[in-house]
Amino acid sequence: MTAILKVDTIQDTSGNNIINESSDTITIGASGDTTNIVGTLQNNGSAVATTNGITMADQWRLTANLTMNTSSVTTISANLERNDNQFEKIGTGMTESSGIFTFPETGIYLILLQASIEGSSTSTFASVHLQRTLNNSSYSYLGETVQQNAISNGYNAAFGQAMMDVTDTTNQKVKLTQDAAAAITLRGSTNDNRTSITFIRLGDTWWMNKII
Repeated sequence: MTAILKVDTIQDTSGNNIINESSDTITIGASGDTTNIVGTLQNNGSAVATTNGITMADQWRLTANLTMNTSSVTTISANLERNDNQFEKIGTGMTESSGIFTFPETGIYLILLQASIEGSSTSTFASVHLQRTLNNSSYSYLGETVQQNAISNGYNAAFGQAMMDVTDTTNQKVKLTQDAAAAITLRGSTNDNRTSITFIRLGDTWWMNKII
């Protein structure tokens, strides 16, 4: 036997609304209440993430000066550390090995680049590139910072950014590379961010959102 309860409002013993329906809108609880969901909250059969805000943010930097390569584009593979000055990563954070950064989970990431360059005696250009791989093998350019006509014997700053939809953490990775037209210095420090890369996970991957 099937029983149907038809009401618009359910209240507790003190007369406070617990569940209210009006014009096809269902309100659970009231302002100031704590709603505890036991089990899995779903939206049309699919689980709904219950964590709000940024779930992963991490920042790495170059810890020592690097003479930039003038003959080819070269991976920045040494003297990299996670920012350890008044900073604590959110979530698991990135993994770095020989300059290759691995993402901790799928999602859409905002990647921010900062490069500090010390010019040589000749005005020239210098570039720091963000490269990505989709197969854990071959790399292509995703973004870069470029300092054109770097000031002779002076300091220069360059910035870049990119967004990446990571759907496969095993095969999709990124790295920083550098090259210049003269043997000028890419500045690094273990005490502050001179050349750095920041990763912020903005949300679920495009494929998980199933936007068609």
